[in-house]
Amino acid sequence: MMQSFRRQSITFAFRDAGNGMPFVFQHGLGGDAEQTFALFRPPAGMRMITLECRGHGTTYPLGAPEALRFDTLADDLVALIDHLGLDRVVLGGISMGAGVALNLTCRFPERVRALVLVRPAWLDTPFPAHLRVFLTIAQLLRELGPVAGQAHFRASAIYQQLASNAPDTAHSLLRQFDNPRAVETLAKLEQIPGDAPIRQRADLERCRVPTLLLLNQQDPLHPYALGLELAQALPQVEVQEIPSKSLSPERHQQAAQLAIAAFLQRQQAC
Repeated sequence: MMQSFRRQSITFAFRDAGNGMPFVFQHGLGGDAEQTFALFRPPAGMRMITLECRGHGTTYPLGAPEALRFDTLADDLVALIDHLGLDRVVLGGISMGAGVALNLTCRFPERVRALVLVRPAWLDTPFPAHLRVFLTIAQLLRELGPVAGQAHFRASAIYQQLASNAPDTAHSLLRQFDNPRAVETLAKLEQIPGDAPIRQRADLERCRVPTLLLLNQQDPLHPYALGLELAQALPQVEVQEIPSKSLSPERHQQAAQLAIAAFLQRQQAC
């Protein structure tokens, strides 16, 4: 069941399931709590929490578009952790959520006991080339609306190439048009890719917590090479490669489930 709390005139939705060691696990750009709970099902003895970020899910209203930045998304998450009366948590995220988790850990390291990063898409560069497709989608939503915009995107060369080489990535981009609030919240597709979780690689020195980094290949939005760059900069990192969703969504989920559960159990034992 979804719950909510208020911050800055926004009603934030969040899902809180299970009991035990808290694992705060954040969704990707255009995602929601359904994404995180579909990837990882917390086993007995663990509590999993996902905040639906501003502009996402059932968090409403959008708020100021200029606030759609990693610092603000991380501040919202700290507010939820405080709202729940938690001190230190295991923190994680998928794609954009991994960026939020990195930002929070760098800025508030005392609040994080361990870190789980799944398919990171950003480091310290705003508008990385592999994420500029979101600007195209935002423009189509603004100019054509969801139905015609999706049809135009489906016919584009970039979509056809993705559909051939990384079908799950292509499908995930089409879903951006299916969101009932796609036009209302399109600013998130412009503002968030134009920011970065960290300002410089040296910031990652503050992330001195055990870190699990899950990477996959055949995923143009989440370059494997970028993940390896991140691994080189993190002080305490364990890297695991899992199957791409474009090869098998089921194997991707199963591998992520096993890797995250084992990592959390090790943190629980500390």
